[in-house]
Amino acid sequence: MSKFTFKQFSVQQDKTAMKVGTDGVLLAAWTPINHNPFSILDIGAGTGIIALMLAQRTHAEQIDALEIDEEAYEQAVENFENSPWGDRLFCFHAGLDEFIEEPEDEYDLIVSNPPFYSENYKTENEQRDLARFQDAMPFEELIEAADLMLSENGIFAIIIPFKEEKNFIALAKEAELYPVKITRVKGTPTSDIKRSLLAFSRNEIHNIAIDELIIETDRHVYTPEYIELTKDFYLKF
Repeated sequence: MSKFTFKQFSVQQDKTAMKVGTDGVLLAAWTPINHNPFSILDIGAGTGIIALMLAQRTHAEQIDALEIDEEAYEQAVENFENSPWGDRLFCFHAGLDEFIEEPEDEYDLIVSNPPFYSENYKTENEQRDLARFQDAMPFEELIEAADLMLSENGIFAIIIPFKEEKNFIALAKEAELYPVKITRVKGTPTSDIKRSLLAFSRNEIHNIAIDELIIETDRHVYTPEYIELTKDFYLKF
């Protein structure tokens, strides 16, 4: 499917190896915005889906996205230009290491749906590998960037495999970034927890909001919680 249509915008995805997926939609719909971010950074934009959803959800004036893969970058730019929020969205064609060498701005919200297949195999498709493999963007580098660019009261939000949750929280703590909200995601009521949605801030709190989200009870029978979370975006809800 080369075009993915949402309620207020659509996403072309014919050029990029990473298609619109549940992870990106979940992260963008879930990310806390009650601190009214003025500036947002999406690290590893892909099609631009997360930045576009956050443009719909917030009044942020500056929404920057970062994408290293040339074809994905071109696709994100095209999707931004064709959206109702083109004047607020900007994509940089750069890797995270280049981008943080001369950080111009602080951001009130930093989000990332990072590549996280750390298993030791590679496929024949190099572009897809770049998008999927953690060596393209190690967690340490991501946390270092968040620490460098997050404003004083900013939020850093990410989606990662559940098995990496403990490790990621420990790494973030070393950078004095502390969890404020954690949601663990399961495909169905009986399946294992697959993903962790994590939001961090510079301020350590003791009553972290922790909950669980189940996506469907049966094939294509979505839970009320999942519908509630994504109903402003998906046409089917």
